[in-house]
Amino acid sequence: MNLMNVAGHMLFLAAIGYYLITNLQWYIYKISRVLFNHTKPWWHLLYFVIPYVLYLSANYLGGYGYIVAILYVIMIYMWHKGLDKPLVWTGRVRRFSVLLMFVTLYISFTFHNLSVLIPLIVTYIASYFIEKVLFGNYRRRAEQKLDDMEDMITIGITASYGKTSIKNFIAHLLSSKYRTYPTPRSVNTFGGVVRDINEDLPEDTEIYVVEMGARGKGDIAEISTFVNPQYVIVGQIGPAHIEYFKTLENIRNTKMEIIQSDRLKEAWVHESAQVKPEDYVHIFGDDIKDIEATLDGTSFTLDGVRYSASILGAFNAVNLAVSVKIARVLGLTNDEIQQGLSTLKAVDHRLQRIDAGGKLILDDSYNGNIDGMMTAFDLVSTHGGRKVLITPGLVEVDDEFNEQVAKRANEVFDLVVATGDLNYEIFKKYIDDEKLLKLPIKSAMEQMLAEQTYPGDLILFANDAPSFV
Repeated sequence: MNLMNVAGHMLFLAAIGYYLITNLQWYIYKISRVLFNHTKPWWHLLYFVIPYVLYLSANYLGGYGYIVAILYVIMIYMWHKGLDKPLVWTGRVRRFSVLLMFVTLYISFTFHNLSVLIPLIVTYIASYFIEKVLFGNYRRRAEQKLDDMEDMITIGITASYGKTSIKNFIAHLLSSKYRTYPTPRSVNTFGGVVRDINEDLPEDTEIYVVEMGARGKGDIAEISTFVNPQYVIVGQIGPAHIEYFKTLENIRNTKMEIIQSDRLKEAWVHESAQVKPEDYVHIFGDDIKDIEATLDGTSFTLDGVRYSASILGAFNAVNLAVSVKIARVLGLTNDEIQQGLSTLKAVDHRLQRIDAGGKLILDDSYNGNIDGMMTAFDLVSTHGGRKVLITPGLVEVDDEFNEQVAKRANEVFDLVVATGDLNYEIFKKYIDDEKLLKLPIKSAMEQMLAEQTYPGDLILFANDAPSFV
């Protein structure tokens, strides 16, 4: 077999494998989500199907596949450079890459076959079973560690919106009295929680606060039955990830899987979950009174007591209130709670206020739901100066929600910058032409801000979706 063809074949498989594993990592290594839930399915045509057909054709017509391989590597390199969420070289990714090269070499020299799909399929299946075995051992280690920490109190949190904020608020309040550890950043999958327990959970932790996310039925139950929280919180429920769940009822049912804990003592469930109260299930939401939200903070009344925090957004009154409730149950006094609220800082990228260069920046780039975005718009409307919105719109929702976003944005903002193509056509339909600006690539953001914004402006970054959406 021509060594030039084999070298070109290895190069092509390395590049197409890089494209595949990058997409798998984005979609939690679920091939079905890569194929059927990708927000840019045309990428598969451009970066997989067309190069694959050209490569096979070049080999068939004269053995020139290596030329296509070289051009494809350049193409994938340029694609990689434009990503704001590139591949992370985890152990799983390294194992996949080594296995792919081994399988490709074996098939090439043993069967004299320059197939592309066979090595990819074999590698994916083999990788799946390898990772399943490795994760089984990893899971047992985490399970044993939890068993050894039998006195630790675990608090489970889920919601469509605000679960990371609730987690951080609770951890901050309870840290004045207990050795408290929350799952880091937005770690909220079963695999992420297992890894966190094994690698980072301190053995002297008294309270472990666990965030639980879901993209399908059973995701929350898997985490909850593993960590078995004594206390759980179900925050606001809405159409986040409706593309996966299809109906709000499915979302509610999945979030309520969190109460499937053998050690459950009490649960606080937001009224949007539409469940009936029980002895250990408390409904909250309508008991939060007199909410006042300004560009300096949020205050509200709960059970006759007034609480305040320098956290922006009226929707955060719900997240703060349920944090207060669980802090009370775990022994904090109102004075201790109020002291904790006074030192509470905004969660990064969730209506985080930044004053820079005479401009007021509200970084809400991790907020990707309709209710939160509308509340942020209401807050911005109180600003007396010029108002600028930078957003791709909402993702994984029906078009009607982005129509609401566009209509309200047109009312509130003097300039709307649409990042990317995802919802630009909807924005064009409902936002005045003189107000709308398109930013096709994020690398041009700094120049755009310098040219289009001025001292005294309020700039809202709303939902900074990664480039693959």
